[in-house]
Amino acid sequence: MPPIADDMGTVLDLPRPPRRVVSLVPSLTETVAADRPQVLVGATDWCARPAGLDVARVRGTKNPDRAAIERLRPDLVIANKEENRELDVARLRAAGLPVWVTVIETVPQALESIARLFTEALDAPVPEWVGRARSLWSGPVPEPVATVAVPVWRDPWMVVGRSTFTGDLLRRAGLANAFGTDEGRYPHVPLDRIDRPGVDAVLLPDEPYAFGPDDGPEAFRRVPVRLVDGRLLTWYGPSLPEAHAMLGRLTASL
Repeated sequence: MPPIADDMGTVLDLPRPPRRVVSLVPSLTETVAADRPQVLVGATDWCARPAGLDVARVRGTKNPDRAAIERLRPDLVIANKEENRELDVARLRAAGLPVWVTVIETVPQALESIARLFTEALDAPVPEWVGRARSLWSGPVPEPVATVAVPVWRDPWMVVGRSTFTGDLLRRAGLANAFGTDEGRYPHVPLDRIDRPGVDAVLLPDEPYAFGPDDGPEAFRRVPVRLVDGRLLTWYGPSLPEAHAMLGRLTASL
């Protein structure tokens, strides 16, 4: 294979198409498993999709078990600038493992990054769903019909902020992010800045914090709350067509 460069511009020189891949990103684990399951040999404990995924587990996204990864003898490790630590990527590379790092902050960027991952890093065709997702999510960005807040943690409360994939997804669905101009990508904010006039709905995903009927909605007195599938708000991959349908229904109801 000719030398290739990941989303960070780091050049990888792979002798052949990867046959043993470890993914440190849940979204990309699902993406690879859906179309190239035969090459996936390892994933994090947080890689819950597809259901029944039977590969070696290498701990978490922020604390991967580097020794376990090395024992798997991967031809390629897949990581993400936001989800994985630069230190872990550097140490894996120092151990002689090629690491492909993705950078994903918008929907178009996600689709382009995944297409390159397949065609350049995996030497495989672009998955069929990528074309469907491009068609659904392309076109002009609509004017927002409502303003929403998306907490991702509580005690302390953290919300989706600026320059995030989730924020761009909301924008393309016709929803303004109440914290889209705040400093920081996931700012800490007091509860009264979320539960306030001007916010039309609070969307509580079930990950990374597992918001549910008895954990989250009770905190809000002013703003209506919607419990949503976190995978459809935060994952980039085969879920994107489904995310378009879910957010379309949500937007129409606000």
